[in-house]
Amino acid sequence: MNIIERTVAASPERVWELWTTPEGISQWWAPDGFRTDVDRLDLTEGGELVYTMTATAPEQVQFLQQNGIPLSTESRKVFTELSRPRRLAYRSMVDFVPDHEPYEQLTVIDLEPTGDGTRVVMRVEPMHDDVWTERLLAGRANELENLARLVG
Repeated sequence: MNIIERTVAASPERVWELWTTPEGISQWWAPDGFRTDVDRLDLTEGGELVYTMTATAPEQVQFLQQNGIPLSTESRKVFTELSRPRRLAYRSMVDFVPDHEPYEQLTVIDLEPTGDGTRVVMRVEPMHDDVWTERLLAGRANELENLARLVG
């Protein structure tokens, strides 16, 4: 598992809320250059988060077009663990990689209170190769930066 850590200036309860509600997710979830719209959220173990991520920045649009990837992609995550406000985990369906069979990828997030906020520890299962894993990690790190800006 790859680990990404970030301390943000909000309580674990507030971070949990931003991570588990449509209103919260749409404010920070997407990496820079993308927008996220939540289509469905069933916050139970085995429940799904379904959202559409759309490229909005010219450089992201160009990258996707050059690689034959649609500008908008529906994504699904199935919650495997929910322990409010300390831990959540989900499996993401990776079905958007050209010329690669779909598979699932696990992410586990721990929210630990600190004196001035919450330490977010994200454990991310690697993708099918190093290039896609690095893209995933860069995107997740950018999301955490967005979260920190939102609550900062």
